[in-house]
Amino acid sequence: MAKMKKKTWKEMSPAARTGTIIIGIAQVALMLAAQRDISRRPAELINGPKAAWRMGALINFVGPMGYFVFGRKRPGAVK
Repeated sequence: MAKMKKKTWKEMSPAARTGTIIIGIAQVALMLAAQRDISRRPAELINGPKAAWRMGALINFVGPMGYFVFGRKRPGAVK
């Protein structure tokens, strides 16, 4: 099997550069949205400790998406 060489920024096509920038912006925006939601949401409305979700939300796309899907309690779920 031939080993693929990673391209440097200068070797990437303009479309690949643009795509990389857009994905990076989306990742940072999602992480910031999760961090903001964790800060503003009361601990009673979060499944698990806030500190754990804060750390988890720093993991690429997986952390923030995990928080939005599994970390927040649904309306009416609080008793």
